[in-house]
Amino acid sequence: MKHKLIFSLFISLFFMPHMVHCQMHEKGNVFDLINLERHQFKFNLLSPGLSYELGLFRNQSVSSSLGLATATYQEGYAFGLTMNNRYRYYHNFQKRIFKDKNVSGNSGNYVAAAQAIFFSQMRFSTSISGPDDFNLGFYGLVYGVQRTYNSGFNFNAEIGGGLYKGDGVPDGFGPLVNFTFGWVVTKRKSRKPILD
Repeated sequence: MKHKLIFSLFISLFFMPHMVHCQMHEKGNVFDLINLERHQFKFNLLSPGLSYELGLFRNQSVSSSLGLATATYQEGYAFGLTMNNRYRYYHNFQKRIFKDKNVSGNSGNYVAAAQAIFFSQMRFSTSISGPDDFNLGFYGLVYGVQRTYNSGFNFNAEIGGGLYKGDGVPDGFGPLVNFTFGWVVTKRKSRKPILD
């Protein structure tokens, strides 16, 4: 309970100033997606799977992906099918536009509240002692970089940390490292940056 309260307080204190800044200083409707894609769907090739990202507000999106991943914390590791969910805040679209860099396909850097669910039914191997059917969840923060190129190829790299919460196994803290390489199948906005 104490960890959840601290995590919630940290998220609130971290994201609130950015949201207030966006509301006060950006022109137009807060629901306009000037540079962010409304929908972005991609196939991940390196870690086979699928990803979907939905633009919510300026610079903010939610994403979910399904693919292979490894959980690693002090109790051991688990490898198998994983669902990764993110609430992203892109912080450098305007800086990239000013430098005449691509922002289409959500090409930018972001901070995100992160969740990952490691399913027991699709686990291939583990070194964590416990029942055969345990599930494992990750809750934390990540910093990420995403780039989408003219050809549609996309890469996304994230690093962060947080709480691994076990269902039938002990909880613990650990890192989260995520790298995907894939192809965006949805139509993207013009590569030319849109100034607001």
